[in-house]
Amino acid sequence: MDQTPDSDQRNRDQPSGRAADNRDDKNNSQGRGRRRYRIPARFRRLRREADSSLSTEPTDRTDRTHQYQGAGNYQSTSGATPVADVGVDNRASGGGFRAPPVRAHPDIGSPSGSWTAELQSSLPQVERQPASVGRRRELPHQGDDVGNSPTEVDGTGPVGASSSETGGGSSYQHERLKTSEMTSLGKPLHRLTEKQKKKLYFIDALKERYRVDYDRVQPIPYIKDRLYCVDKVYVEGGFEFMTTDQVTRGSGPWERLGSYTSVISDQRIQSVRRIIEGEPGYGKTTVTLQLAYDWCNRVEGSPMRDVEVLIILRMRQLSGIRSIHRAIEVYLLGSDPRVREADIAAIIRESLSAVVILDGYDEYPDQHSKRETDIQRILKLDLFANTPVILTTRYLPDYLAPVTKRVRLTGFDEIARDEYIRKAVVGEDKIALSNIKAKLKENPVLEDLCQVPLVFVMFAHIAHENQDFQNFKSVTEFFQYMIRCFHEHLKNKSKELNTVRYSIDENDHAALDKLAFLAISQENQQITWSREGMCKQLGQDFYKTYLALGIFVEEDVVSYDSSSKVEVRFYHKLFCEWYAAHHIVYILSQPGQNVSLDELFRHMKPEDLQYVYRFACGLNQNVGGSIIQYLREQQGSYRFRLLCLLEQSGNVEGILDHVRNLCSQTVNIKEGDSRMLQRSTVQLLDIAAGQGILVSSLHLDQCFSKYDVTNACIVLKSGHRLTNPKTVEVLRVSGRIRETVGDSKGIEVTREELLGLFQTCGALKEIWFEGRDFLLPHSVPTEMIPPTLKTRNIMVSYEDRRGMIHQLNWDDGHWQTTTSEPALRIPQEVLDQQWALEELARLSNDGIPVSCIHLDRCFSKFDVTNACIVLTSGLRVTSLKTVKVLNVGGFTGTGTLPSRIEVSREELLGLLQTCEMLEEIRFVGREYHLPLSVPAEMIPPTLKTRNIKVSYERERKHGVVHQLNWDDGQWQHQITADGSVEVYILPEELDQQWGKEELAVLSTAEVSISELYLDRSLSNITDNTQSIILTSGCTIPVLHTLQELWIRNTDVDLEMFLRILAYTKECTKIAALVFRYCKVPDEVDAKMIPHLLEQRGVKVFWFPRTAEKYLLDFDAGKWKKW
Repeated sequence: MDQTPDSDQRNRDQPSGRAADNRDDKNNSQGRGRRRYRIPARFRRLRREADSSLSTEPTDRTDRTHQYQGAGNYQSTSGATPVADVGVDNRASGGGFRAPPVRAHPDIGSPSGSWTAELQSSLPQVERQPASVGRRRELPHQGDDVGNSPTEVDGTGPVGASSSETGGGSSYQHERLKTSEMTSLGKPLHRLTEKQKKKLYFIDALKERYRVDYDRVQPIPYIKDRLYCVDKVYVEGGFEFMTTDQVTRGSGPWERLGSYTSVISDQRIQSVRRIIEGEPGYGKTTVTLQLAYDWCNRVEGSPMRDVEVLIILRMRQLSGIRSIHRAIEVYLLGSDPRVREADIAAIIRESLSAVVILDGYDEYPDQHSKRETDIQRILKLDLFANTPVILTTRYLPDYLAPVTKRVRLTGFDEIARDEYIRKAVVGEDKIALSNIKAKLKENPVLEDLCQVPLVFVMFAHIAHENQDFQNFKSVTEFFQYMIRCFHEHLKNKSKELNTVRYSIDENDHAALDKLAFLAISQENQQITWSREGMCKQLGQDFYKTYLALGIFVEEDVVSYDSSSKVEVRFYHKLFCEWYAAHHIVYILSQPGQNVSLDELFRHMKPEDLQYVYRFACGLNQNVGGSIIQYLREQQGSYRFRLLCLLEQSGNVEGILDHVRNLCSQTVNIKEGDSRMLQRSTVQLLDIAAGQGILVSSLHLDQCFSKYDVTNACIVLKSGHRLTNPKTVEVLRVSGRIRETVGDSKGIEVTREELLGLFQTCGALKEIWFEGRDFLLPHSVPTEMIPPTLKTRNIMVSYEDRRGMIHQLNWDDGHWQTTTSEPALRIPQEVLDQQWALEELARLSNDGIPVSCIHLDRCFSKFDVTNACIVLTSGLRVTSLKTVKVLNVGGFTGTGTLPSRIEVSREELLGLLQTCEMLEEIRFVGREYHLPLSVPAEMIPPTLKTRNIKVSYERERKHGVVHQLNWDDGQWQHQITADGSVEVYILPEELDQQWGKEELAVLSTAEVSISELYLDRSLSNITDNTQSIILTSGCTIPVLHTLQELWIRNTDVDLEMFLRILAYTKECTKIAALVFRYCKVPDEVDAKMIPHLLEQRGVKVFWFPRTAEKYLLDFDAGKWKKW
C-alpha cells in the first residue's frame, strides 16, 4: 500500500544513519503488516557525505579520477591512472577497449609478483561478489537521484534489512522500488496515472538491469577478483561510416566518425536503422555498454541524455522468440508483474525518444529461420518503423532496409594505441611511449594482429616491462609467449596464502583442442557451451583452471521461459583458434594418417579463420608444409601462403626471396579481393618496407578510400591501412569507369592529402589517378609545395574515363592536359565543373576540337544574350565554338523530378549557332521540355545548310526518339524499342502534349506499353469511357497494347473510379490498374464493377502512403490487404 502522510512524516523525522534503518527493520520483523519505508535518497546521500565513506559518481566527463569502491560508488583519488577498454561482458573488444593501468606485465622477469600488487593498488576496483549473486535487489531513483544512489550487489536487499524482509532473495522488485517522492514527471508518485507509473517502473527496471552489466566489467582475463565500471576503463578505437545515400553491401566510401556518441548524434547517419559492424574483439558490445552508462547516468554532453527509453537486447538469447516485447519483458524486467508485454509495446510506441539496440546479430540463433521472426520484421521496417534501431554484428544481415546507415569499428589505429599507452601504461613519459611504438615497428608481423585491442594491450605491457624485449618472428611465437604469461601469473598467485592451488600442466590441453576444433569446423560455428557440458568434456579441475586463467568466461543467461543457466565461451575468438590449431597439428602429425585436407578445412575459410592456418603452420614444421601445399591449390592464396610460410620458418629472412619476387612485379589490391587477401598483401608490404625492399608498382584497383594525413597512411575501402608505403616506386590508383557518373559523389583528394601522400611514399617516382571516382584539387599553390618534392619531380598524372590525361606542373602547381581532341564531361560536382571549364577554355583558345561534351544533369538554360550555357551551379560555359557533339543528360526513370527546364525555340537556335563546329546535339531526360515545333521562317539558312542532328529522348532507351526535320521544323518520331516501353505523363501542359504524341506513335506501331504513369495529370474519363482527359485538355484514346495503368497522386471519387474501371475494361491487354498515393472510395457496389475485368484476371491495386497494400475484391467490392 502507499505511505500515508503521517507515516511519511514520521519517517522524515527519523535521524539519519543506520539507526533509522534498524528501527524500520524492527517494525517489519515484528510483523506489524506495514511495508518498510526506505529513507529518501537525499537523506541517505547526506548521511554518506557526513560519514565521508562514500561519494557518488559525477555525471559529467570533467573528472574521471575516482577510486571504485562498489557497483556505482566511487572514491575520489587525485592520482588515479586512467584505464583503457579491454573487455566487455568479460571479453575483449576494441571499438572501445579495457585494460589495466599498469606499467608491467604479470611477473615477467619479476618472480616476486609485484605486478599484481601494483595492479590492485592503481586500478579503481570493486571486490567480486560470490558466484551465487544474481541481480541487484533495488531499482534506481528517477529525477535528481538518477545515477547518484547506492546500489547493492550482495543479494541481501537494503542496508540493514534481513533476508526475510527482502523476500528471501527473490527477483520480484515490487516492494523495493526506489522511486523518489517527486518523480521526473514533476508529480508525487501517488498522483501519477497508472500508465505513467508503468512507464516509470519500466525505465527504473531497465536502468537497474543495465547497471548489472556495465558495473561488472573484467578488463584482464586472469584477474578474476576485480570488477570495474565501463566508464572508468573506456578508450575509443576507430569509427567509420559509409557515406552512400542508400545502403549497399559494397565497400565504400567510408569516412571517420568522431566518437562513439556520433553513432547517435551525427546528422550524417541519422536514420531509423543503423548497423555497427566489427570483427570479434573490436568493441561492439563495449559501445552498447558505454551508451547504457551514459543513458542511466544522464551524462552531460552525451546524446543519450535526451533518450527517454533505451532497450538493449543480446541477440544470442533470442532463440525462438515470438514477440520482441515478450523478450524485453523476460530478459530485461525479470519477474516484475507491474509491466507486461502490452504495456511495453505501448511505452515504446508512445515514447518521445526511444532507441533499441540489438547486440550481436552474428550470434542470433534464428537468423536463417524460414519462419519470419520479429527481428526480421524490424530489419524490414515492418516493426518499430519509426523507432531508431541499432544492430551490432560481424557481418551484414541478408536483408537491409534502403534507409540503413552502416558504421564500422576499425580497432586500434595509431591514435588509439597512443592514447591507450599514455592512459594505461606510461602516462606522460614520452620516451617510454616512443620506445613501445618503436618495438611495434620492429615487429611488423604483429602490425595486423595489434589492431585487435586485446592483443595490443598485452603487447604494450610486455614491451614496456622488458627493456631487453625480444623481437617476435611470428604471430605464433608471440601468442605462445602470451599464453605462458597467463599461466605464470596464475602459478604466482597460487603461491599466496589461503589461495586455491592449480596443478594443471599448461601443455596438457588435448581435450580443449578437440573441443575448439569441433566448434569452428562446423558450418555454423559454436560460440557458447553449457557449463555442465564443458565440465563433462574437460573435467572439473581443468575447467576451473582455465576459468581462473581467464581463457574461459562464464555468463548467466535467462532463458525465454525465465529459467536461468550458465553459459561458457572463450574470452576471445583468437583463443579458440589457438587451441583448434593444436588439434589440427595433432591430426596431421599422426603416423600413417590419411586425412583429406579438403574435408578437414571444408568449413574453415582462411578469410574468416586465418590465424588457425597460421598458428598450425607455426606450431609444427611438417604440418605447416602440408598446409602450405594445400593452399597452393587454392586460387588467389599466394600472398596468404607467404604469411603461413613466415609462421613456419619463424624468420622473416626465410621468406625475403618470396617477398622480393612479389614486389618485383605489380602488386594488386582489388576491391573484390577478400579481406584476408587484402590483409595478407598489406602485411607483406609492411615486411617489405621494414626490410627496405622496393615495390616496383602498387595498383590500388577501385579500393582506395582516402589518405589519412594524421596517421600518414593510405586507407582502403575495406578499412585496412597501408601504414608504411615508403618503398613504393609507382603508385596507380584506379576508380570506377562507367557510362554515367551521377551515381557517386566521388572521392575528394585534398591538397594536404595529395602532398602528404607524396611525402609518405619516400621512394615514389610516379603516381596515377584513373577514373572519375576522384576529385583532385583544382591546383596546388606553390607555397604549399615543399622544396624536397620539387627536387624529386614526381610525375603526377590524372587520367579520366575519356582518356584525357592531366599532369601536375610542379613549377606553378597547375594541371596540364596532354590529350588531342579530347572529350569532356561536366557533372554536378562544382569542383569537377571547374576542372572541365578551365580545360575547355584552354582547348577553345588553342583551337583544339572537343569531340564531345556531356552535361550530366547540370544544364540549367542557354543564355541567349551572352551566348553561353548556364549550369545549375551558376557557372557558365562560354567556350563552345570547338565542340562537335553536345549531350545534355537529365533525369530518367522513376522518382522525384528536379525543376522543369523549358528550352525555348530561341534558346535552341541560339545554342546551335554558338557552337560553330557542332555536328550533333542530344537532349535526354524528362525535365527538358523542348518546343513541339520550330517554324521554318525562324531557322537561319546557315543552320539548314549545316544540317545539325538534333534529337530529343524523354527517357533513355524509352523506345521513342524525336529528331528535328530542318525542312519543316517538325519532329520526326523514330521507334527504337525492341520490347515493351514505359511512358510517363506529368502535370505540365508541354509534357502532356509530348506524352500524347509518343502514345500515338507507339499505339500505331502496336508497340507494347508496359506501364503508363499518369502523375497528377488525370482530369477525368470521357462519358463514353473511350478516352482519358488530361489536366491540359489533351485526350488519350483507348490503348490496346497497354499492360498496366498507374494513376499517381490524384484523388478519385466514386464516379471517376467507376469510369476508370470502364476505361480499363476497353484496354484489351491490360493486366493491372494501380492507384498509388491516391484517395479512393472505401468500397464499391460489386454490381458496378465490369465483369470482364474479373474474367480477364485484371488486378486493381491501391497503394496508399502507408506501408500497407490493398487489392480490390471484385465479389465484395471492398479492399483487402495484399
